[in-house]
Amino acid sequence: MNTPQNTGFTNLEDDKSNLKQEFRKYLRYWPWFLLTLIITLISAYIYIRYAPRIYQTSAKIKVLDESDGLALPTAAFIFKRSNINLANEIEVLNSYIILEEVAKELKLNTSFYEEGTIQTAQIAELPFYFEQSMAADSIVGVRSYIIDVKKSSFEITHTRTEQVVVIPNHDSFEVVNDLPFQIRFDDEASKADVIGKRYIVNFNPLKDATLRLKSSLEIGLVGEESDLLNLSMKGESKLLSERILNTLIDVFNKDGIKDRQLVSQRTLDFIDDRFFYLASELDSIEVGRKEFKERNNIVDLTLDSSLGLEERSQSDDEVFKVERQIVIAEMLQETINGKNGDGLLPANIGLESGDINSIINEYNSAILERDKLIRSGGENNPTVKFTQTQINDAKSNISESLSAYLQQLNVIQGQLRNRNRKFAGRVSQIPEKEKLLRAIERQQMIKESLYLYLLQKREEAAINLAIVEPSIKVVDYALSSRSPITPKPNVAYAAAILGGLLVPFTILYLFFMLDTKIHGKEDILKFNNKIPIIAEIPDINKKEKAVFADPNDRTVLAESFRILSSNVNYLLPVSEDEKGKVIYCTSTIKGEGKTFISINLSLALSSMNKKVLLIGADLRNPQIHTHTNFDKNTVGLSDYLHDKDVAWKDTLIKGFEKHEFHDILLSGNIPPNPTSLLTNGRFKTLIEEAKEIYDYIIVDTAPTVLVTDTMLISQLADVTVYISRANYTEKKILSFSEELFELGKIKNMAYVINGVGASRSYGYGYNYGYGYGYGSKV
Repeated sequence: MNTPQNTGFTNLEDDKSNLKQEFRKYLRYWPWFLLTLIITLISAYIYIRYAPRIYQTSAKIKVLDESDGLALPTAAFIFKRSNINLANEIEVLNSYIILEEVAKELKLNTSFYEEGTIQTAQIAELPFYFEQSMAADSIVGVRSYIIDVKKSSFEITHTRTEQVVVIPNHDSFEVVNDLPFQIRFDDEASKADVIGKRYIVNFNPLKDATLRLKSSLEIGLVGEESDLLNLSMKGESKLLSERILNTLIDVFNKDGIKDRQLVSQRTLDFIDDRFFYLASELDSIEVGRKEFKERNNIVDLTLDSSLGLEERSQSDDEVFKVERQIVIAEMLQETINGKNGDGLLPANIGLESGDINSIINEYNSAILERDKLIRSGGENNPTVKFTQTQINDAKSNISESLSAYLQQLNVIQGQLRNRNRKFAGRVSQIPEKEKLLRAIERQQMIKESLYLYLLQKREEAAINLAIVEPSIKVVDYALSSRSPITPKPNVAYAAAILGGLLVPFTILYLFFMLDTKIHGKEDILKFNNKIPIIAEIPDINKKEKAVFADPNDRTVLAESFRILSSNVNYLLPVSEDEKGKVIYCTSTIKGEGKTFISINLSLALSSMNKKVLLIGADLRNPQIHTHTNFDKNTVGLSDYLHDKDVAWKDTLIKGFEKHEFHDILLSGNIPPNPTSLLTNGRFKTLIEEAKEIYDYIIVDTAPTVLVTDTMLISQLADVTVYISRANYTEKKILSFSEELFELGKIKNMAYVINGVGASRSYGYGYNYGYGYGYGSKV
């Protein structure tokens, strides 16, 4: 029974090993991480040192409800909800009309800057007296002036025309100039602090300043359940930001008060218009009464009978009251019918009809609500249209109610006149002159009482206009943060450290991700862990020897091939006969170093006093001769395979003098048919004969993916050394060698990785300690 393996522990170890390899892969490039980190930290320091300081300024207000007072509790009062639509109030606060008024009052289209050595900072005001000579709304273009404060003068430069105006004695009021402003020093003590400094004055259109203010202003609720509004903005100058917010609060409060004063102001205007009409009528009546008395010689009237006078007096009072109501109703009807558009109507002018007074109040409230909605939402807002419909309905109701009321008054007036005629019959003895005089006096009394009544209402409207309560309550005036919100050193340095690590990491990650080459045994093991890796040959400098001709050489290269030769011996099959072993050296593509491996492996075995034969079986592209002093066309393997009269032993050469047990059979002349030569049986005969003479036969074969030469003679090998080259062999072609191994087309296959250490891309530096205890032989 098989013992179960602890796969969980194995996976954990593999994860730890992979993590260490990934860490080492990036750690090899620690100088780049350090350099990037230094650059980002220096950049962060420069940014913190010279970036403009931005401060946060905020204020809090509460919008007051017009309905607050002694009214009965409503559902909003019971559930502690405000009747105010805060969203509309926010839109009004952030509207262009309000902000334009703020910009105009503070002259925000005129901005001041102080130029420093590296940066230019905005300031709220200049350190000397500045008087702008043109109105804020009259600026139509962009202008900019540079003010250099010299020891005894101002030098003002127009940035566009570069015209320079020199102001002696630091006082432009004493010099004739065409500048849009005047400046001077009022405080001589502060002059020394600003001499040598440069200031910039910019003039921009009011619209640009208003839009800039609109974009920088932030208005929102303090909390979800709160009815407070928070006004905030960011800027370089704390003083300027505080001025802007405080002015905005003041302008918004005045705008709300102005809305509440409109009804009272309209009432005053209506009464003032009627005063002129009543005064002229009173003058006419008084003149007529005087002329009537003079013409009829009337000084005083006798007293009528007590009953007749009393009844008639009461009747006259009732008639007077009705006629006054008729006059007031007709004046109000004339006002409604004669208005152009929808405007406010006078309220509480003396009509005794409570329904009409109530409708007029509702009409005025609807007018104010509509105007406020137009400012916040525009004329096409559905709420505005709905409110306009209510206004039209209310106006129609007022007109109909007045018509009905006048009709009722006329009926009452007729009844009272009929009753007066009855009373007149009782006092028919009163002369006609007295009757006429009484009519004149009655008209005079009506006009006088109406005049006094309107005068009283005018005083009431004036009082209401003067004592209108504020529309907002200021919870907190504008306050600025003590420390700037940007730049923040902690955040800047943290971002610098993070960027200093992420930038090289990202670059390396992309480089590793796009890298398709193998770099060491770990890359091969990821694709195929069934084929053993018996050696990693280090990359050699071009100045170093590619082969070690001296058997006693102790270089790193020599030691690596001695290790390779030792590992190859472990792969050789155990046999009872003492015949030589055949070792193939092949690769997938050209250029992976199979000839280099073949030569040095054969020399490593020869250095151990073993008889070694090196055969150049790559008949298409022979390369062994390049490492010897023999010509490429020297008789060799191809001649032996082609000509039966050629003995292979006669073609052997000594390529390396110090290796007395090392023989080489070169490839010979390049044949046109290498495949047929390798399969004619003579190559197998050569191998069998060589195995009787030599301990090892090293065969340098052709690449496997290019031609089939190696496949045709692969079964003659005892071990096949498959070479891959670091930083050269593509990872995707490893699948080809894996396929050859799984299909059994290559016998006893093992990988050798050539050129390891040529690049540190994957951190597999070749530092295994070859030459330990020996040193390098010169």
